[in-house]
Amino acid sequence: MASVDEPPEKHCWVCFATENEDRAAEWVSPCRCKGCTKWIHQSCLQRWLDEKQKGNSGGAVSCPQCGTEYRIVFPKMGPLVYFLQQVDRALSRASPFAAAGVVVGTVYWSAVTYGAVTVMQVVGHKKGLDVMERADPLFLLMGLPTIPVMLVLGKMIRWEDYVVRLWQRHSSKLQAFSGLLPGMGRPLARIPAEGSYGGDHLSVSRTLCGALIFPSIANLVGRLLFRRVTSNLQRTVLGGIAFVVIKGVLKVYFKQQQYLIQANRHILNYPMAEGRADGTLEDDNEDGSNE
Repeated sequence: MASVDEPPEKHCWVCFATENEDRAAEWVSPCRCKGCTKWIHQSCLQRWLDEKQKGNSGGAVSCPQCGTEYRIVFPKMGPLVYFLQQVDRALSRASPFAAAGVVVGTVYWSAVTYGAVTVMQVVGHKKGLDVMERADPLFLLMGLPTIPVMLVLGKMIRWEDYVVRLWQRHSSKLQAFSGLLPGMGRPLARIPAEGSYGGDHLSVSRTLCGALIFPSIANLVGRLLFRRVTSNLQRTVLGGIAFVVIKGVLKVYFKQQQYLIQANRHILNYPMAEGRADGTLEDDNEDGSNE
């Protein structure tokens, strides 16, 4: 029988082995825990730390029971190893900023290239090259990237929504033009909730693609509708204006028709298999009782 002053037998809370089972094992009490969770094999604790740190040997690890941070001591390293370690840490800290710089630089030079291509497309290839050769390089580096930015900002101006709202607000005054467009000036059965009739929500990808492809579309529409205009710049500008107006009119009409469809929707009665003409159910029995 063990005496009162004899310390309790050590138990490892990882492998549950006792000190009597392996007397050569090294034991450690790394935290404030007492009782059965006070002691742990040094080797078991090392494996447990490896699992918790997941390759980050310098990461702090705490006891899962009492929350005490383990005191981890490494052997002294030589000057070369210490230098390489500091270099590795510096590279790890600088790599996110370097990656961000590469991304920003790639976007910037892509914007410069797009701006140069747009200038040649709008004013003509030869004239565009001549204009950029004569311009100040600093002006080109600052001005060309603003071309796609201005196109995206212009695409975000949704003037069609204001026209639709103005149309819906004063639709009762447009009954005289009901013969021109279907639904114009017609009284509505109800007013739909805003956004419930297929509202055109802002899409980042759609806005970006529409803005970047706009110069090409403007050039194409200009060539189709304004062939007699000799200046490539004027033809492209006129084509862009015509495209914006035509697209805007069609978009306003489409949104208004969606609004009318939603406003005049109707909910039908549930179809009854055995029902009267007025939609009420017949009783299973004439006396109204169900067996």
